[in-house]
Amino acid sequence: MAANLHVSASAGHWIFLTFFIAFAIKAPLVPVHTWLPDTAEQATPGTSVLLIGILDKIGTFGMITLVLPIFPEASRWAAPVILVLAVVSIIYGGLAAIAQDNLYRLISYTSVSHFGFMVLGIFIGNQVAANGAMVYMVAHGLSIAGLYLVTGFMARRTGTVTISELGGIARVMPLVAGTFLVCGLASIALPGLSGFVPEWMVLTGTFSVSLALGGAAVVGVVIAAVYMLLPYQRVFTGAPAPERVGSPDLDGRERLVVVPIIAAMLALGLAPATLTHALDDVARQVALTVTRSPQDAASAVVAGDSHDAGGASEAPAASTATEGNTK
Repeated sequence: MAANLHVSASAGHWIFLTFFIAFAIKAPLVPVHTWLPDTAEQATPGTSVLLIGILDKIGTFGMITLVLPIFPEASRWAAPVILVLAVVSIIYGGLAAIAQDNLYRLISYTSVSHFGFMVLGIFIGNQVAANGAMVYMVAHGLSIAGLYLVTGFMARRTGTVTISELGGIARVMPLVAGTFLVCGLASIALPGLSGFVPEWMVLTGTFSVSLALGGAAVVGVVIAAVYMLLPYQRVFTGAPAPERVGSPDLDGRERLVVVPIIAAMLALGLAPATLTHALDDVARQVALTVTRSPQDAASAVVAGDSHDAGGASEAPAASTATEGNTK
């Protein structure tokens, strides 16, 4: 596609910006993220699951499938600024989540932080990080679905999602509390759950390119523990208010909704290799696009084809290295 785009470098940069800003809004990425918390606060939990868990991935999907292939040179030109914005999103989203008193807004700000990790993995120019960013898209969809749904189930019983008005919920709704905790731990990348492998891959790939960006992203990991565990303590521990005593826990239909989500989080956390292997080729191309000139990339493709014909190429070796990391 890039070969068919005959425009000057300056015009290419401007066209790239129109595409990238549109996808950054959709992702969302700081500083064009402000629509998300207000939308999530007003929307129903099911709508938020669809919007943030699925539709917002159009932003990162578009960066991979449209922005990078059509504007490879402009993507390399803008990558340093995009990487800084990604790290800012990671840290700012986490800090903003800590400050929230509304659970819906809190969860939406955690998504801003998570999308920062995805964009970081896409534009850092490393195959492992790019693979991790794409797996992160799946993992985030699972954890965010569980968090919004179980928060909605709790809100239907308590009439509020204001953190300061809640407390002691674990004593009256232990299944609600347990489900929120599992989904929250998946969101902050507890080993064995869906968020761990992609976040580890993004951080590993980032550190191999830039210690500064990797170190800044790790700060977001520490903040994540605070923005998820502190609200859990305030909402679910302690003594419940008298009017909460006797509130029903998850019913059969609600359990039927959350059990497959938790099972999928465990499956992705314990056996991620199937997904990571399937994405290796795409991740390799993403990394090459960000790090190589068009001439170098074309030469690599020709060389790879020649080696494939002779029974040896660099591509399988790169894939094997990624497989070892992901395992």
